[in-house]
Amino acid sequence: MFILGEKLVKENIITQAQLDEALERQRRLGGRLGHNLVALGHVTEQDIKKQYQRNPPPPKCVEDTGLDLSFITDLVLKHIVFMGEFRMGDVVERIKLPMTIVNRALEILKREKFVEIKGATSYASATYTFKVTESGQKRSLELMDLCRYAGPAPVTLDEYQTMVELQTVKCVTISDETLRDAFSHLVCREDLFRRLGPAITSGKTVFIYGPPGNGKTAIAEAVGRVPTDFVYVPYAIDVGGQIISVFDPVNHIPVPPTLLAENVDQRWVLVRRPVVMVGGELTMRMLDLDFNRISKYYEASLQLKANNGIFILDDFGRQQIEPRDILNRWIVPLDRHIDFMTLHTGMKFAVPFDMLVIFATNLEPTELLDEAFLRRIRYKVEIDRPTEQEYGRIFKLVCSANEVPFCQEAYDYLMSYCYKKYGAIPNACHPRDLIEQIIVESRYNNQPARLTKESIEMACSNYFVKMEA
Repeated sequence: MFILGEKLVKENIITQAQLDEALERQRRLGGRLGHNLVALGHVTEQDIKKQYQRNPPPPKCVEDTGLDLSFITDLVLKHIVFMGEFRMGDVVERIKLPMTIVNRALEILKREKFVEIKGATSYASATYTFKVTESGQKRSLELMDLCRYAGPAPVTLDEYQTMVELQTVKCVTISDETLRDAFSHLVCREDLFRRLGPAITSGKTVFIYGPPGNGKTAIAEAVGRVPTDFVYVPYAIDVGGQIISVFDPVNHIPVPPTLLAENVDQRWVLVRRPVVMVGGELTMRMLDLDFNRISKYYEASLQLKANNGIFILDDFGRQQIEPRDILNRWIVPLDRHIDFMTLHTGMKFAVPFDMLVIFATNLEPTELLDEAFLRRIRYKVEIDRPTEQEYGRIFKLVCSANEVPFCQEAYDYLMSYCYKKYGAIPNACHPRDLIEQIIVESRYNNQPARLTKESIEMACSNYFVKMEA
């Protein structure tokens, strides 16, 4: 899809010949279409930014919604059957469509005698008080048997595809300062910033590996805090008359009302770029549409919810399903940025696969991935155990964060005696876990938490398993 190029041509910002020239340059040199257009001098950076910063305009008529009036009318009836007496504004708030469109649906329902007017404060239809009739209640039950979806009106698949491309994760630009700010709570090596920065900017897959307990999950989560911009997510999508619920308050964090633009299509929710994180609980079913046979509509797959954001697969290789099955399922989406979904009716359709995918594992990469798949993962970042200096910095930061006074003597005892005694190797997670042990012990004894040889010995004896020589 070349939606950006088509829009620029349609708005006479560039010519078709200039678009073809940029596409040819993109095929030869790579990079984003927008960057190639700028490099050729056909557009400015500001022209490109304007295309990626557009709010979805509100529909002015039924045709603008992409939905049939009969569908909207049925959806309105499923809403109002639970509302008792209501006004048109109540329906507008629930269905997220303008009053002019809702009014047309209510006119049909009145004509079919599914609703009746109970009163009004003026001649304006907005002041009418409506109520569902007995025949309207019967009709709503019939509709509920077909599909129980009674949320905001969906957007069309075409609208969704266009919006995802305009909000692509590849247009996220970060600076070294932004990256360091997101990682400010962690102790990281300098080369990590040099490697992660370009990886995030590229939007390509990142593979984070290394021994357990050294911050892979924390680093993946910190990457999720790097993008600070917002994207639009639809409440639901209509595909061939079937409803797919997309907006998920767990993974989609709406922006504060003060940041919302006026005069936008209310069927879209403005959220922070989504960050979807899964671990050992992942199943193949979560990667496909989930059809509820009782409600008779679909829940979006995890990757559909992660579009325009970040998908983190933590503890890769520890899932109930084989890593090879996950990779086979995603080999095409990761390569072509398109995923294919199937409805229970048998209908197949394509959706964008636009996200930064992060695999995090403590297993050897060669045990999980074959050469063909490793080649498709452009960025591989090893997170090793901390050096002695890094471990000391982590320990002091943990003490400070928990208001436990640092004691050099107790720390030296830990490093010179305890690790040797238990045959353990210092990991980045140990300071957090050991200090937590000391805090819990002091709370039990109703004493202030103190870092001493005795408290260190107690924490280590609880935490480590003594290895036989």
